Amino acid sequence: MTLAVSLPTEQRPDHQEDSHWLPVCDRSALTPGRGVAALLPDGGQVALFLDRAGRPYAIDNRDPFTGAYVLSRGLTGSADGRPFVASPLLKQRFDLETGTCLDDPAVSVPVYRVREIN
Repeated sequence: MTLAVSLPTEQRPDHQEDSHWLPVCDRSALTPGRGVAALLPDGGQVALFLDRAGRPYAIDNRDPFTGAYVLSRGLTGSADGRPFVASPLLKQRFDLETGTCLDDPAVSVPVYRVREIN
């Protein structure tokens, strides 16, 4: 199975809900609790994760605090039942479902919808 991501609505040229699905990696490339970075056609990067139950998540790979593309290398965990990744640089935690920084709610990263395709 291949995982595909959909660009966040604000990044879609036509702002259509179900357009612009991009195949990014084979599901077998992901290990629960560890991230993988994938390049997007526009030069951006997405960080993909699987939780322990096998649910995929995708957020932007760019750490908004440092500008470095490193979130895929962060440690995953959960806080109050919410999955997060902690940046490997300054350790801010980002909710994998919403992109909100758990340590500074005024900051967030874009979230990508994920689906499996054959």
